[in-house]
Amino acid sequence: MPPTAEQNILRVTAMIPRGCVTTYGRVAELAGYFGAARQVGWVLHRQDPANTTIPWHRVVNATGAISMSAGRNGSDWIQRELLLGEGIPVDRSGRLPLRTYLWTPDPLQVFQALADG
Repeated sequence: MPPTAEQNILRVTAMIPRGCVTTYGRVAELAGYFGAARQVGWVLHRQDPANTTIPWHRVVNATGAISMSAGRNGSDWIQRELLLGEGIPVDRSGRLPLRTYLWTPDPLQVFQALADG
């Protein structure tokens, strides 16, 4: 049975190394779902910050910021603290230097890893 979109999104997110970030859109592309940045956001939003090994906090929006929102029930502030703990500077409004910390994997290696299961 082929993996679901959610499984591929989580597998790509799990590949993001410590001290790096990427965007929702880039996770969608690497997982094979071009244009599905919102779907990535929903998948990662369902992760329990206290009970997951998926580094959901390493995914930010296309402007290089944490999506700060009251609807996130504090997970935006948890995300900020986790990124700061990895040495990624994040200001109080959630902005960070995306170009400096952007994860740029070889897409073929990511696709191969997904295919290998």
